Amino acid sequence: MQHNAVQDGSGIRLPFVIAWAFCLLFYFLQYAFRSAPSVMVPELTSAFGLSALGVSSLLGLYYYTYSTFAIVAGACLDRYGAKYVVPAGILLLAVGAVLFGVGISFAAQTGRLLQGAGAAFAFTGAVYLATHGFPGRYLATAVGFTQCFGMLGGSAGQFAVAPLIHGMFSWQQFWLYGGAVTAAVAVIVLFVTPRGHDVRTSTQDSIWSMFKPYKSVLSNPQSYLCGFVAGLLFLPTTVGDMIWGVTFLRDGWHIGYAEAVNRAAMVPLGWVIGCPLLGYVADYFGRRKPVLIGGALFMLVVALAILYLPHGIVPPYLEGLLLGLGSGAAMIPYTIIKEVNADEVKGSATGAINFLVFTFSAVMAPIYGWVLVQLSNGGALSLPVFQKAGVIGIAGIVLAIVLACFIRETGKRKADQAPRVSVAQVPGVVL
Repeated sequence: MQHNAVQDGSGIRLPFVIAWAFCLLFYFLQYAFRSAPSVMVPELTSAFGLSALGVSSLLGLYYYTYSTFAIVAGACLDRYGAKYVVPAGILLLAVGAVLFGVGISFAAQTGRLLQGAGAAFAFTGAVYLATHGFPGRYLATAVGFTQCFGMLGGSAGQFAVAPLIHGMFSWQQFWLYGGAVTAAVAVIVLFVTPRGHDVRTSTQDSIWSMFKPYKSVLSNPQSYLCGFVAGLLFLPTTVGDMIWGVTFLRDGWHIGYAEAVNRAAMVPLGWVIGCPLLGYVADYFGRRKPVLIGGALFMLVVALAILYLPHGIVPPYLEGLLLGLGSGAAMIPYTIIKEVNADEVKGSATGAINFLVFTFSAVMAPIYGWVLVQLSNGGALSLPVFQKAGVIGIAGIVLAIVLACFIRETGKRKADQAPRVSVAQVPGVVL
């Protein structure tokens, strides 16, 4: 192992923490780009001549490359470290943003694919840097804060972008300027990220050898449980809010555009509170599963209220905020998957869960759009249509709660009772 980072008395490696802080800006931008299309659905529909299914499919392209490159990102980080890998991901995101803003259908599709590919390096890179910069007792809190910052970008991608594209500049200019800003961030991250990292394989080995850590991660049944639970809990946010949230409020509840944008933005804003809060609670009590299941149950109740209670019973803005707060529990499996696998595969474990999580979103985005088209018979969307289609998200949360019961508890009260394992000690399945 090689580290050229200074460690202080608390076990914190400051250069990695500084790099993690700048990587949060990358994560903020990719989430803003992910959620921004939800406030420009009419513009995209007009520019590209798309139906509800077409819009959902275009925006869902993001998740295909995001899930695939999550595997690549984790393997690259374990092999090469973050110094050049993370800036490369940022550049992919920048190019994707520019192409999306060109206004040509093929370029938009290519751009959305590149956005997803580059964005896959954001959270994986941030968690990789956090695990090298923070001691274990702060890890769940650091992961929660990472997601908190990302969801702040998701919120800004709605409430900040909406007035911009209807005032200062067009939706196309938003993507062009956003790409330029992102490219500048890539340069900054390149300079502040340390070279030191854990060497997993020799750089003289075959390029395929960097995927070897996945043999350990993906042969562990607990890894799949973590990925499935997180993926199901993400769906109400990635597909429900970040693609269809504004449309649901406008066509279902007949709320004005500006008000709908602000209310939809409350969901990721709730994550800003819920992710670090639930991560801290899980760290404080040394228990992961009760916090995970409790957050999912809370999320289920709020989702049912949003879909089926008469509009106006719950105070405005509160529903979205509470939904986001509860769905912050979806980040706890990201901590658990690293704790149920060996230390030597931190990056690959995060890459694996990102792959599983966003494969769900990649598959469900066009399916949900197709369901909306079928339920509306190709006509206008309405509240009953969204209520029927919402059963998909409700069923997903229920299934996530059931699967969470089978996840192994990894909190400090359990972890401190058993010796740590390595890949060399237990090849294949890590129990």
